[in-house]
Amino acid sequence: MLTLPGIARRYCDGVSRRNFLRIGALGLGGLTLPQLLRAETASGLRSGRKAVIMIYLPGGPPHQDTFDLKSEAPAEIRGEFKPIPTNVSGIEICELLPRLAKLADRFALVRSLADSVDDHSDFMCQTGRRKGNQPPGGWPTLGACVSHVLGPADPAVPAFIGLEPRMQHRPYNAANAGYAGVSHDAFRPAADAKSDMVLNGITPERLADRRALLTAFDQFRRDVDSSGLMTGLDGFNQQAFGMLTSSKLLQALDLKNEDTKLLERYGKGDAKVHGDAAPMLNEQFLIARRLVEAGARFVTVAYGFWDYHGNNFGNARNDLPLLDQGVSALLEDLHERGLDRDVSVVMWSEFGRSPTINKDAGRDHWPRANCALLAGGGMKMGQVIGATDRLGGEPNERPVQFGEIFATLYYNLGLDVNKVTIPDLTGRPQYLVPDGCQPMKELVG
Repeated sequence: MLTLPGIARRYCDGVSRRNFLRIGALGLGGLTLPQLLRAETASGLRSGRKAVIMIYLPGGPPHQDTFDLKSEAPAEIRGEFKPIPTNVSGIEICELLPRLAKLADRFALVRSLADSVDDHSDFMCQTGRRKGNQPPGGWPTLGACVSHVLGPADPAVPAFIGLEPRMQHRPYNAANAGYAGVSHDAFRPAADAKSDMVLNGITPERLADRRALLTAFDQFRRDVDSSGLMTGLDGFNQQAFGMLTSSKLLQALDLKNEDTKLLERYGKGDAKVHGDAAPMLNEQFLIARRLVEAGARFVTVAYGFWDYHGNNFGNARNDLPLLDQGVSALLEDLHERGLDRDVSVVMWSEFGRSPTINKDAGRDHWPRANCALLAGGGMKMGQVIGATDRLGGEPNERPVQFGEIFATLYYNLGLDVNKVTIPDLTGRPQYLVPDGCQPMKELVG
């Protein structure tokens, strides 16, 4: 038996997706990998190595203690950290991020994200939209849209891979494939199940025999099926078998043969689960790079717990150096491997933090101002886009919407947000981003 287990979730189409692969008896005829990885017809846009890595920081890190310091503000606003210069003249960031400071020419900062909501959820970071007024099926994640439109770049590697764990605060895992279809939701390779992705006791020849038998059963079911649900199953099965008969995905997930110096550069981080969110596993950043290099189009990482209602500065002193090491190593690694023009990186959270430090030495939720870091993808780096007022409370220059950043990431992948649509569950075509959102000219113009 080959199994990659996960946690079941029930979707709007009634399918309970379990993140597993399974072969045994006639298991491939049930709700198994083929039905979870069905490759729908692409739009002629399949191409190349273009990919996105999204780093989600659950809980909302303090923007004014990371990338938008206000050193001239009153003490109850500015906090304890000092800004340091970067390798780009005029750009300063927190003193706890010295490695990133040396790489400012390889990323761009958006300091004026203006449409966050006060909701501890990954929904806006993953979909670019608010939860209200959703079409039938619900808004899909960016990864699901990419999977739906472009399909897999390699039959052995899913288009969309989610490395984030199932977090205790479930809304941190709220976003899903929506109307893009359950087969385009993230493939989640559980760390303790990698060995189950090997064909133990089943030779490729035996697998081929089972595939032939399954095809015969499917043809029979297709002949008697009047609903059309069996249409396209052959392509779905082919991707599943491609994954099972190739070691490419498993090799990308396995760091045992990775260069020790590179592992040291990324660092270990902190394996402890922070708060109700995620551990700070720096190796996830390296695995994300390996996955896009292997053919994944979209990879997500969740890192840490940033809901600093208390002890803001003590928590940041512990967490920011770990983030600094992992993300700087990822940007250097992508650059050294010549992937920086093909792979886009975005790092952000659901909202920023309040300008005023509270009685518990923390900062509270503040959706009116937020920030993001973008890198790679051929974008124009070494710049700051937008600004907040002197207290860091309101954008006062170039307010940016989540949807604009999504449009930019789609542009980097070769998708025209003015033309590409995905039908919702009623068949109505839906555009990839909210009305009026276009790629940011500052980055790609």
